[in-house]
Amino acid sequence: MHVTLMLAATIALTAPTVHAAAPVFLVDDHSTSAVMDKATALSVWNEHLPPKVVLRLDKLYKTSRWGFLSQVEGGFTDSKTCVVTARAAFVPLSRGRIIFAPDKMATTFDAQPGITGQQCRELAKAKLNESVASVVTSLVAPK
Repeated sequence: MHVTLMLAATIALTAPTVHAAAPVFLVDDHSTSAVMDKATALSVWNEHLPPKVVLRLDKLYKTSRWGFLSQVEGGFTDSKTCVVTARAAFVPLSRGRIIFAPDKMATTFDAQPGITGQQCRELAKAKLNESVASVVTSLVAPK
């Protein structure tokens, strides 16, 4: 009896401090490895989807039904020009899988001659950053 009372008191004291796990949107990346690796792409998404934004988005778009998709393509032409296309999309999910029927989508392009491979990857990250920012701000106003 004494143990049951102690257990009930412990649960009662700790219950208000237990929080549900924050919602998480599915984010997938299909980029060309020459200009963007998956970790870099996911870091761009994480920068634009902090927990406060995710909580606000989750009120309108449930994380079980919506996700994000990115794709960065590009490389160097024969004339050594770095060409980059970055695309970000807000897409529906079906059974936890992305359906490519974007609700919101943004695409950015750029080309710069005479830059190095590292500078081309930085350009790709900047273009993805622009696309992701555009998609996220179209869904929820920045605060």
